Amino acid sequence: MSLRINDTAPDFKAETSQGPINFHEWIGDNWAVLFSHPKDFTPVCTTELGAVGALEKDFAARGAKVIGLSVDPAESHSRWARDIKDVTGADVNYPIIADTDLKVAKLYGMLPAEAGDSCEGRTPADNATVRVVYVIGPDKKIKLQLAYPMTTGRNFDEILRVLDSIQLTAKHKVATPANWKPGEDIIITGAVSNEEADKIFPGYKTVKPYLRTAPQPK
Repeated sequence: MSLRINDTAPDFKAETSQGPINFHEWIGDNWAVLFSHPKDFTPVCTTELGAVGALEKDFAARGAKVIGLSVDPAESHSRWARDIKDVTGADVNYPIIADTDLKVAKLYGMLPAEAGDSCEGRTPADNATVRVVYVIGPDKKIKLQLAYPMTTGRNFDEILRVLDSIQLTAKHKVATPANWKPGEDIIITGAVSNEEADKIFPGYKTVKPYLRTAPQPK
């Protein structure tokens, strides 16, 4: 299954380190960040899960819930959480999906259909493509997906930055430029005429006829 931005994130039922969930029900009216891992007790992923644990309050402040996924059983996730705490100092207070039958990885197109139906005997290299970040809106649509190689740790400050941009642009007719950070100038989208821009963004700047900037709206 090939997923694209604005597709509905596939719903599923799964066991997690915090008990069973129905994914769409778990999201509720929140934003969600789902990030996947090829296997428990892998070094890069250990640092990533700790990084998210340390940032969980920052995600919550934006109305976003975080959830991990790893191709191993829930009881293994619980043991791994102790290592993550030891290595990073951060608690894993969010759920980690146990994808022992590879169902979710296949549903999201991270593994091919012929990958089998069990995590048993599979190495991290076998599951190397299970390293994707999905940002999902309250409407259950995929707003962002980023795939990472196994050797490169993910930058979750960047995920927070993107979440800020997505939430801002969902509320206002604006876009954000390269390397934008909250509080910096935005781009007025083409959906806003110059006449409308005079009212909504008084004093906006025309850099080019197709590029108009203004202070970030509240």
